[in-house]
Amino acid sequence: MFRQLALLLSVAASLTLPALAQDSSSKEKSLDIRSSVGDLHVGADADAKKIGVPLYPGARLKAKDDNDNHDQANLSILTEEFGMNLLVASYVSDDAPGKILDFYREKLKKFGKVLECHSQKRGVNMDSHDEDKDSSKGKELKCDENSGPVTELKVGTEDNQHIVAVEPGDASKGTTFALVYLRTRGKRGEI
Repeated sequence: MFRQLALLLSVAASLTLPALAQDSSSKEKSLDIRSSVGDLHVGADADAKKIGVPLYPGARLKAKDDNDNHDQANLSILTEEFGMNLLVASYVSDDAPGKILDFYREKLKKFGKVLECHSQKRGVNMDSHDEDKDSSKGKELKCDENSGPVTELKVGTEDNQHIVAVEPGDASKGTTFALVYLRTRGKRGEI
């Protein structure tokens, strides 16, 4: 089942993301598909407010002409077997990484114990769990690796997590950071 879903995700992303990226006004565009099999939403309408955390003071959206063309993403898939909601928004700040980490350490505490990890690159671990065998409800987050220039603050559980990934800017000036919210479910549950 997971392989079929992965294929569906790949096809949906390959057909919709290039179309959304072609137009400079793509922030207002999205794709919504509703069917008897499930629902799909792909858009560039993610921001700090939708992710559920405050925006660091003075931060601004990462521009499309920066190294990464994915400054915002909102992907939701709901079927009888699986549900996922992924929100990502990338920002830049002139402040040092330490100031941003201190700010988000405090803000993330409302979701639970904050875990600090270090990695080579920003990313989200989206391991799939079969709810009939072993529910991911309540499974604590862990560090996949613990060395590298990117500092990740993680809070929540595998099926409901907030992540702030902070990386020093180019030439040690400023900071690039991503705010991430990931919520998944198996056959039962709501998103």
